[in-house]
Amino acid sequence: MKLKIAFLQLIPGANIEDNIEKGIKACRKAKAEGADIALFPEMWSSGYVFLHNGEWLEQNSVSLESEYVKRFSELAAELDMAIAVTLLEKHEPKPRNTVCLFDRHGKLVYRYSKVHICDFGEDDDEGVLDAGDNFYVEELDTKEGMIKVGSMICYDREFPEAARILMLKGAEFILVPNACTMEINRLSQLRGRTYENMVAIATCNYPASYRGCNGHSTLFDGVIYDTETGAPRDMLVSETGDKEGVFVAELDVDMLRKYRNREIGGLRNRRPELYSLIAENMDV
Repeated sequence: MKLKIAFLQLIPGANIEDNIEKGIKACRKAKAEGADIALFPEMWSSGYVFLHNGEWLEQNSVSLESEYVKRFSELAAELDMAIAVTLLEKHEPKPRNTVCLFDRHGKLVYRYSKVHICDFGEDDDEGVLDAGDNFYVEELDTKEGMIKVGSMICYDREFPEAARILMLKGAEFILVPNACTMEINRLSQLRGRTYENMVAIATCNYPASYRGCNGHSTLFDGVIYDTETGAPRDMLVSETGDKEGVFVAELDVDMLRKYRNREIGGLRNRRPELYSLIAENMDV
């Protein structure tokens, strides 16, 4: 089983209508290039921007029943292609940073809201948002077969617990919408999350022409050693440049599953009885 992942590394438009139109066009291009899953960057409905203004947040957040969400659900069914679309979700008391994954039939597989919000006490951070409260792993029906999928969003990547919980819940593949500069250290975080959990991770970023971003969307396949020879190999399947575009990479799911079945990493030698400190609140 091999899956083609489309990274929609795009510049957002002036408003949500522009983003619907541009997003639909990009999904159609992804399908034409054989994609099984199309992945948007973080908060595509409005672009990754926050005004600490209640009126702006109310006007720019959208509900799950909105035309925006409905259009991408319908498009997934029309194209026979899974779509992971992102949005500033209307939520009480504050909006949330959310990704909705639709399968190729247009069914909502999960709605995940960013658990680790970037609340640094600054004027342009995510302190105006509510954090998500759970991680989800579900089976995704693709035309090539079923695969267990979950999501992180951008800053979640910096907390090893996020990817580990997804792995413990059975994830084989993690979809990561993103909006920041993907330099060597952040790319190394993704490589580390992939290595230590034996999962594939696809991350879609905004291109360099968008504020604070630089493209470099990536697919890491999670296979550390060649399954035939045992030789070390590069887990990086694909890394885009910094330009805008729709980029497609292929994940060899059969190779990943063969590797996971053979290796002892991840689950077998864990010592959870020694890890309780990780779950405790610490004074900072």
